[in-house]
Amino acid sequence: MKLASIKTGGRDGALIVTNRTLSHYITVPQIAATLQQALEHWQVCQPQLQEIYNELNEGVLEGCPLNFYNLSAPLPRAYQWLDGSAYLSRIERVRKADGTKVPPNFLTEPLMYQGGSDAFIGPREAIHEGDEAWEVDFESEVAVITDDVPRGICAEDAGSHIKLLMLVNDVSLRNLIPSEFAKGFGFIHGKPPTAFSPVAATTEELGRHWRNNKLHLPLTTHLNNKLFGNPDAGAEMQFSFAQLIQHAAKTRPLGCGTIIGSGTVSSTDLSRGFSCITERRAIENIEHGTAKTPFLKQGDQIKIEMFDDSGHSIFGSIEQAVEA
Repeated sequence: MKLASIKTGGRDGALIVTNRTLSHYITVPQIAATLQQALEHWQVCQPQLQEIYNELNEGVLEGCPLNFYNLSAPLPRAYQWLDGSAYLSRIERVRKADGTKVPPNFLTEPLMYQGGSDAFIGPREAIHEGDEAWEVDFESEVAVITDDVPRGICAEDAGSHIKLLMLVNDVSLRNLIPSEFAKGFGFIHGKPPTAFSPVAATTEELGRHWRNNKLHLPLTTHLNNKLFGNPDAGAEMQFSFAQLIQHAAKTRPLGCGTIIGSGTVSSTDLSRGFSCITERRAIENIEHGTAKTPFLKQGDQIKIEMFDDSGHSIFGSIEQAVEA
C-alpha cells in the first residue's frame, strides 16, 4: 500500500491513497483526515486503506491524476525525527580523510541525532541556500515511520513497529556543523528542513526486498541529470532499522509517527558511487590529496529515487533545485 499527503493549506495536509504506479489517487476523509491520524488508529484504518488501494490498482476506482507538485512530505510534520548513521563505509572514509580513526563503539552502537520535525518540506520544494559558504550538501537515505514504541524494546520486537518507509534528502550545511560540534552539543544550524519522498509505502509493498528489517534495493541519486550514485540500501547497512529503533528507545518511548532515518546510504564498492558530496570529496582527498567536487550551488538540481523490479518508482522521486 502507498500513502501520501496532498497540500490543503493546513499544516498536516490530507491523507490520500495512490495506486502502485503513482499515476492516480483517492482522498479518504471517511477513513482518516491525515496520515498521522491513520497511524494512530492503524488497526482500524489499515484494512480500509488497503481495500481502497486494491480497488485503485484493479481499476474498480478511477481516482484523480497524481501531481507530485501538489504533495507535501507524507508526514508534513512529525512528533520526532531521528536520523542514524548506519553505513560504516561512509564513516570510515570521512574519518580517514580527516585523519581520524573510527572509535570501536561505532561497530556496536549506532550514531543518531534528533533533527527538527516541526516543518518538513515536500518532494518538489527547493533547497534554500542562505550563503554558498555554508557548503550545502544532500544526503540520500531511507527512513521508516513507527507506531508507538515502548521504552527499552529489543531489536527482535522492534521491527513489528515499522509501518511505512520513505526516502529522505537530509540536507546538511557542512561548513556550519564543525563549529556546532566543537561546542559539545548537537547541531541546529547545520541541519535545515528535511525533504521526503512523495509517497510512503508499507513493508508488504516491498516484497522480498524488505528482509531483516533492511531495504535491499539500490538508492539512485542524480546531480544535474548525471548519475551520482546507486548503492544498495541494504547490503552494507551496519545496523538494521530494528536496531536503530532499539537504540532510539533505550531510555524513552517513541511516539506514534516517529521517523527514523538510515543515514546516508553507502557502499564499499566505489563503482556504485555516492549518496552525498562529502563522501565523494573524502575519496578525492584520500586518493589525490585534494577534493575537487564542489558543494551545491544555486541552480543545481538533485534527484533521489528507488525502483522496483518492473522499473517503476516505488516512492516517487525527490527532485529539488537549489535556490537563493
